[in-house]
Amino acid sequence: MSTAGFNSQNGTGTGQSYANGPSQNPVAPQQLPGVGYGMTHQPTYNPMQAKAPPPPGPPGLYPSGPYQPVTPVCSYQPGLTSYPSPSGQSLLTRPLMGGPPSHTPPQSASPSPRLPPAQATPPPPAVSTSYYTNPQQPQPMAPAWQYNTAPPPMGQPASINTPPRGPVASHVNRAASSTPPLSTAYSPAPPPPHVSHSVPQPPGPGMPRSPLHGYTQPGTAPPPMTPMVPHTYQPNRAPYGPPPTGPPPTMKPAPPPIGPPMANATPPPPMADGTVAGNGPQAPNSYNHVDNKMAGPHQPGPPGRHLGHYPSLPPGYQNTSAPAMHPAIQAATQPYTQAPQPYQQPLGGPGPAQLSPSLAAMSLQSSTPEALRVVNLLQERNLLPPIPIPAPTPCLQQDLQKINCNPEVFRSTLTSIPQTQSLLNKAKMPLGLLLHPFKDLSLPVVTSSTIVRCRSCRTYINPFVSFLDQRRWKCNLCHRVNDVPEEFMYNPVSRSYGEPHKRPEVQNATIEFIAPSEYMLRPPQPAVYLFILDVSHNAVETGYLSVFCQSLLDNIDALPGDSRTKVGFVTFDSTIHFYNLQEGLSQPQMLIVSDIEDIFLPTPDSLLVNLNECKELVQDLLKSLPTLFEKTMETQSALGSALQAAYKLLLPTGGRMSVFQTQLPNLGVGTLQSREDPNQRANAKDVQHLSPATDFYKKLALDCSGQQVAVDLFLLSSQYCDLASLGCISRYSAGSVYYYPSYHHQHNPAQVECFQKDLKRYLTRKIGFEAVMRIRCTKGLSIHTFHGNFFVRSTDLLSLPNVNPDAGFAVQMSIEENLDDMQVVSFQAALLYTSSKGERRIRVHTLCLPVVNSLSDIFAGADVQAITGLLACMAVDRSATASMGDARDAMTNAAIDSLTSFRQSVLTIQQPGLLAPACLRLFPLFILALLKQKAFRTGTSTRLDDRLFAMCQLKYQPLVYSMLMIHPALYRVDDLTDEGALNINERTIPQPRVLQLSVEKLSREAAFLMDAGTVMYLWIGRNCHPNFLTQVLGVPSYTAVPDNLYLLPELDTAESQRTRAFIGWLRDQRPFFPSLHVIRDESQLKPTFMQNMIEDRTESALSYYEFLLHLQQQISK
Repeated sequence: MSTAGFNSQNGTGTGQSYANGPSQNPVAPQQLPGVGYGMTHQPTYNPMQAKAPPPPGPPGLYPSGPYQPVTPVCSYQPGLTSYPSPSGQSLLTRPLMGGPPSHTPPQSASPSPRLPPAQATPPPPAVSTSYYTNPQQPQPMAPAWQYNTAPPPMGQPASINTPPRGPVASHVNRAASSTPPLSTAYSPAPPPPHVSHSVPQPPGPGMPRSPLHGYTQPGTAPPPMTPMVPHTYQPNRAPYGPPPTGPPPTMKPAPPPIGPPMANATPPPPMADGTVAGNGPQAPNSYNHVDNKMAGPHQPGPPGRHLGHYPSLPPGYQNTSAPAMHPAIQAATQPYTQAPQPYQQPLGGPGPAQLSPSLAAMSLQSSTPEALRVVNLLQERNLLPPIPIPAPTPCLQQDLQKINCNPEVFRSTLTSIPQTQSLLNKAKMPLGLLLHPFKDLSLPVVTSSTIVRCRSCRTYINPFVSFLDQRRWKCNLCHRVNDVPEEFMYNPVSRSYGEPHKRPEVQNATIEFIAPSEYMLRPPQPAVYLFILDVSHNAVETGYLSVFCQSLLDNIDALPGDSRTKVGFVTFDSTIHFYNLQEGLSQPQMLIVSDIEDIFLPTPDSLLVNLNECKELVQDLLKSLPTLFEKTMETQSALGSALQAAYKLLLPTGGRMSVFQTQLPNLGVGTLQSREDPNQRANAKDVQHLSPATDFYKKLALDCSGQQVAVDLFLLSSQYCDLASLGCISRYSAGSVYYYPSYHHQHNPAQVECFQKDLKRYLTRKIGFEAVMRIRCTKGLSIHTFHGNFFVRSTDLLSLPNVNPDAGFAVQMSIEENLDDMQVVSFQAALLYTSSKGERRIRVHTLCLPVVNSLSDIFAGADVQAITGLLACMAVDRSATASMGDARDAMTNAAIDSLTSFRQSVLTIQQPGLLAPACLRLFPLFILALLKQKAFRTGTSTRLDDRLFAMCQLKYQPLVYSMLMIHPALYRVDDLTDEGALNINERTIPQPRVLQLSVEKLSREAAFLMDAGTVMYLWIGRNCHPNFLTQVLGVPSYTAVPDNLYLLPELDTAESQRTRAFIGWLRDQRPFFPSLHVIRDESQLKPTFMQNMIEDRTESALSYYEFLLHLQQQISK
């Protein structure tokens, strides 16, 4: 089997290499871990080396081991600095905030730490028996991510030296009424010279911006301040470090705001109006040169907590109630600078003495945009909006925004693009795009012999190009002037001539073309479906085979395809079984190949057959398969050989391979051993075996990708299956992974229902074959890292043998050239694919965003959900290439960095408390949710396969679905009404409020629904009203609720109809089927339900308020 192209992990053999996920394996021995993932240049993680002592608290929270990478080339540098450390540790230097990115080559650890110039090397630390860190010797931290530049050049990883770990005391009272002094481990270091410590000012909306993008309070002159250098990072600042564990040091929250509110003016940004070819080997059916061949060359809670009460509630949270409508919701439907919400001014208004000189003469009529309203997170308890959070609207001219791309399809982490890379660095937020390119949509389809594209950069004409006249148009990506073809002068919609600007291509940001012949290298392939089924004893015991066969029988006529559609079947245990389904046979023929070391196809021409011609034989086989192996005692699994056979079978045509596996492969090639130690599932220090054990499955996936074959994996097992290794077969072939832990047809009926619904969707959903996707952006911007399931064929071309409507992608970006002369920039994703009907089609999405030159405008345009989704993808990569603890620290530092930047560079008046702009008010909550998510949590028992599947979902799911997995939605459902309900298809859908994820919000007298994305929980309070029990659950009392209830009875009552309509509506909004579990206090699933209460404290994780205190301590240093 060919291994060409494997030497650079994912992509070409030379130049930069990219991957859809991190993997340290022998396939890419010379590649540094992390190269191509847009993170810090990672040295090899050595778990045997000692780490620094963790902060006081219970074990298991936020591993504090410092991660010491070599100096990165990445441009998100201001988040890092040089920290004094014990002798013998390699240090990471961070350049000045306004300076260019560092290009220092990787340095290995040396005996003496590297310090900034003109700074003496500190003496070695004195030996101490104290449990607390010496405040003069702060321990180095795991760096935050390097967000926005291309990966560093390849080289050898540097070694890591880490300080020893020692025991830590944890003796801090948790009572909110007392305020003991902070532990010395968290004593703030002396502030840098430029940080002003002015008198406390009330948080709230600010005033017109000063030259330093700050706010000043009306009514009084600003207090004396140390001159502030907003864009210079001080190298002596204490390290951030990971959050503490255990009961936190209590801290009095800042006093509530007093005095009149403040106003602020942020003028709106100005309004107005590159691909590189790879040099790697191309697959035989690559469409890279087709895409490039047109005219012109390329241009480059603690025990005992009572329901309904919040123990030790901080003073700032007491006696607060949820607002009827959060202001963010009212502002969410309009651009943040178009209709700002006015705030009450003091009588007389501010005088000139209160304004910064540059704004003293300006009109004071404009006010702070809602997105920049200052929020003190320690004082405002009810920050969660009562309805799902909408995507922010870019600040564009109304005519441009009206035709902009749907945010569910194309979304940026920043809806205002910084003018320069240094400005982006100062904001300390990642710049990236999140895509859902093949989403089920109603979109215009254009059939034309001429597809108009830029002759230079090959951009498809779109709504954001400019027409100089009727015959010329200017590209919005490379700015080249192109001629308008004669055919484009005719508008097929209006049937008029001479109005090219009214064509559908120029009126729709999402459009699909039926491609002409020059977009094909071969006739479009037919729809080919090959099913590989585990029929070992373990598989038969689960009972999945009968469910699969019945589902395929029910949906065989709904398989996407045409008259050329082909199907085939392979089963395996210790041998490989093929099925001859050739037309003319009276019944299917089983052909057994026992030589699994040298697999061959017994009858190559009759194993994949035309579905229409041989449908009866296929149906006969599906009816007989469940009984064919029901008495088998074969326990071995030769999965690797079965995959090799299936690859050979699909080699001539390409297609889709659906693999059903129920145990660890233990025979032949691709054999795996159990690597999970059940005793380490709750390990508080780190998580091992997140990388593949063998490169067999990745190599095979790359072979499959080269021949337009995608592999979808269904894991149905109650035992460890090594998803880290098996998942590679889908990740690199653009397939998908389905996981059903503890699947059994009798013991777990909820999983059976979920499998049935998922399988129906899988078999009948739209599919694209032999696809490639390229993402282009305006000149000056560059894409450097991709996330998702794919193979990067050249520097910017994603190979997708199959593309499905449930797949999401993410990319990280950087600003290579200043965007000074631009007022808007554009991004375009073009997906070229073959439909199941054999049509070659091109789906194009174009997104336009404004360019801004101030930090306040960048913050005002931050999309907190998109930022969280991109950070989750980056954390998955970091977990595999470095360590879980490192990824967790980096997520925490992402929140610290962004809020520090806002405080130091946007706000001038240093108010007490933890301040955030309204658009980022949920960022710490989402980061804490990620730290407690199954993929990243520590100290809580988590099966390794469960953890890895959660990581797969975070990388692969579109943002709208992954956010529910990160931060579930909680609703009270025992009092549903029609007030504010939606009417969809003559159904009334109640719309209850979204509640905070805290036991404080639960009540024993009520029922609550938690929507966690892939699963839903209906929690019934012990004293729930009997009316709900009888009218919705059909039981007379609480004790009569069954233990394993997963279906709501269809009762003819208004309460039942409302509840089922609401749950059905939630399910209909996603492509997969979330199972429902009705749980009581005694249910086995109650701990799982409670683990999703993100705002509450657990034995191994901080509460939300404690986490905010930790962030405040780090920011105040």
